[in-house]
Amino acid sequence: MKQQIEMYGCDIEVFEESVVNSLTYKFSGANMVIAGLMSDAQEVMSFGDFESARKYLNKAKYLLKKINAGELVGTAQQ
Repeated sequence: MKQQIEMYGCDIEVFEESVVNSLTYKFSGANMVIAGLMSDAQEVMSFGDFESARKYLNKAKYLLKKINAGELVGTAQQ
């Protein structure tokens, strides 16, 4: 668990649950959640907070892996 917290800044299973329950995921899919995480990383980097940016990017990569494994939906289901 400690390694996950260092890598992601949170319990990644709790994070994933919050993603699938979010309105963004429900209406737009995980790709938009990932775009938001990348925007958050850019924002904190502009203030020199590279550690938080690293965690945002690791969360985005985690979600991409879940999409590629077929465990999350990348785009909205019409």
